[in-house]
Amino acid sequence: MLLGWLLIALVAFAGPALAQSTDPGASAPANATLADMLENPDTRQQLIDQLRGMAEAQETQEASPASEQASNGTAPPVEKPSLPRQLAEMTSGIAGNIGQQVGSLYASLVGLFAAGSDAASIDFGLVLSASLNLGLVILATFALFLLIRRLGRPLFARLSLWSMHGPALQPMLRLVICVALAALVDILVVALAYVGGNMVATFVVGASGELTTRASLFLNAFLVIELLKAGVRMLFASRYEGLRLLPIAAPDASYWNRWIARLIGLAGYGLMVVVPLASAYLSPALGQSLGTLIMIGAFIYAVAVVLRNRRKLADALQRQAARSSLPVTRVGLTLLARIWHLLAIAYFFMVLVLTLTRPADALPFVLIATLQTLATVLVGLGVSKLLNQTIGRRISLSDELRRKLPLLEVRLNAYVPKALKVIRTILLIVVVMVVLNAWQVFDMAAWYASEAGRHLVAKLLSVSVILLVALAAWLALASMIEHKLNPATGGGEPSSRAQTLLSLFRNALAITLLTVTIMVVLAEIGINIGPLIAGAGVLGLAIGFGAQKMVQDIITGVFIQIENALNVGDVVTVGGITGTAERLSIRSVGLRDLSGTYHIVPFSSVDTVSNYMREFAFHVGEYGIAYRENIDEAIEALQTAFNDLSEDDEYKGELLEPLEVAGVIALADSSVNIRVRIKTKPGMQWAVGRAYNRLVKYRFDEAGIEIPFPHTTLYFGADKEGGAPPANLRIMQENFTIDGGPAGQPKHPEAPDNTNTQVPREVHNQDDDGGVGTPGSN
Repeated sequence: MLLGWLLIALVAFAGPALAQSTDPGASAPANATLADMLENPDTRQQLIDQLRGMAEAQETQEASPASEQASNGTAPPVEKPSLPRQLAEMTSGIAGNIGQQVGSLYASLVGLFAAGSDAASIDFGLVLSASLNLGLVILATFALFLLIRRLGRPLFARLSLWSMHGPALQPMLRLVICVALAALVDILVVALAYVGGNMVATFVVGASGELTTRASLFLNAFLVIELLKAGVRMLFASRYEGLRLLPIAAPDASYWNRWIARLIGLAGYGLMVVVPLASAYLSPALGQSLGTLIMIGAFIYAVAVVLRNRRKLADALQRQAARSSLPVTRVGLTLLARIWHLLAIAYFFMVLVLTLTRPADALPFVLIATLQTLATVLVGLGVSKLLNQTIGRRISLSDELRRKLPLLEVRLNAYVPKALKVIRTILLIVVVMVVLNAWQVFDMAAWYASEAGRHLVAKLLSVSVILLVALAAWLALASMIEHKLNPATGGGEPSSRAQTLLSLFRNALAITLLTVTIMVVLAEIGINIGPLIAGAGVLGLAIGFGAQKMVQDIITGVFIQIENALNVGDVVTVGGITGTAERLSIRSVGLRDLSGTYHIVPFSSVDTVSNYMREFAFHVGEYGIAYRENIDEAIEALQTAFNDLSEDDEYKGELLEPLEVAGVIALADSSVNIRVRIKTKPGMQWAVGRAYNRLVKYRFDEAGIEIPFPHTTLYFGADKEGGAPPANLRIMQENFTIDGGPAGQPKHPEAPDNTNTQVPREVHNQDDDGGVGTPGSN
């Protein structure tokens, strides 16, 4: 889009010169050659006729309303013509003006070479001599300009190299500095060539010591046009990538630089040199007609360039819209990509119309507004890019600060892009306001001078300061809490209570800061927050009645935290659920049980909190031995197992006291139970218990101490003498019985009974659970 605006500015630049050529009374070149025009009878008479015609038209225009007002006593209301009629009249006037200019050009050309005409008195020898002298000045000036610029190429190359690979400053700052230095060098080159051209025109060509009007016209045009070309080179710099303000490729930069330079040269030198000289030496009508043709040619050229690059520039705008992070910019660029060519053609047509209808007052306004628009857009893009390079990139803190505050870097990198979006939005609004002010659509100075403007700006500044203070307070307090929670820098590993309370305090701080900031901002922008506070109180009361359960959760949670009943990381039993507390809020606790299931338990359902992680813990073990074993030997084996545990590097640091033996606590059905207790650090009782059980089994096996399992005693009855009858047992195998017969076949009655066996009075049968029957059970 910048390229289109640049073309617009260059076309608008050609207007003042044409305005001068169409108004003999206001033309600077005509003033310079006024004596020559008055000496020529044809031009003198034509000037007199034009002045008389203008005076008569002005008298008629002033006399008509005066006579109507005198006859009626009041001025009649002026009916404004409709828009279609205005467009029709404007189009008719433009077409008539162009036709008149073409006819005048044709008549002037015919009159120059017609025999016996007034124009035949023109001294073509003088014209040829003046043209040769002017050609020498032009040739010498351009040769000197090219020579000096070629000598300055190494300086441009060094500036470009430093801009791309300089060790200091940000890339955008280096680019701006190098472009400014290159522009100064370019301006110096143009000035030296201008001074050299003046010296050649004064002392070499023509009368010595005098600067002719022709040379002055060209040299002034050279200075203005080459300075404009220097401005174009600041934007594109097709040969030096490090001096290019616009982020485009070298081929595109070369294309636009070449064609815009041609437009400037043709339109500028044509309107500022050719038209005045043709008016002075040949015919004013011829000069005026040439100026009109030059502007029409510039319009056609500009439209052709726009249509030729319509799709290319639209695709570039679409890509830029896709990269934009602001929704407003993205939508605006997408819309501009579709209609930019229509806007450019409409603008070029407006410039042409103003050139042909009101060149004296309209074109200077268009030129100044276009230049202001270009400067504003370029400055806005530069500031946006500079902000992106300075604060838009990822922030990296030092290793020491990252170690102390590990979350600060993440937090800053989350806040800075959002702040950059806000700054870009404000910058976009300012650019739009300045552009509208340049085109007099919006009076920015009057708006700021008004009470509403000053009030709005003051409120915006106040709100910005409030938001910055709130953000700084949050960063400072959150970083302080983070510092306290960091075991590397906060004075050691914080306790579970400190972790829980600081985490809750951080959440409460965030809610408080957010609420207070919103209230202060609303009060600052003029909204009465008294009714809001009262309404919030009433709403809170209604919510309190309707959400009693939630209020009970919060109140219970506050007291639980005050009493330090549980903290994050504790193993607790809450609401009948045992697990590790992973999350603790003001109204609920999140537990992860042994199977990995996550439970959220509201505090209102908590009657008792059983915490297994306070100060110390015990492993309580009960070990059963057989009735025939020696109890003292068993206790000695338990003590030996504890001694082995105390020598284990993994567990000896977790033991707080020697083994506590409670003794025999029960004479059970099949075992004698002995209880021991081991005092450990909180949370280690389960690991210590598992390790101790393992060692007890090893020591019992080594000492031959039986760990009993359930027994079953079977009685087969007894006779009067106390003898037990024999019990016939049959053990079934897969194919044969124990007596040698096939399985399932009865034994022959006469066969010897080899399977009858006298069994003891107690027979141990294995129960279904793999144990042994308990003695004495039937």
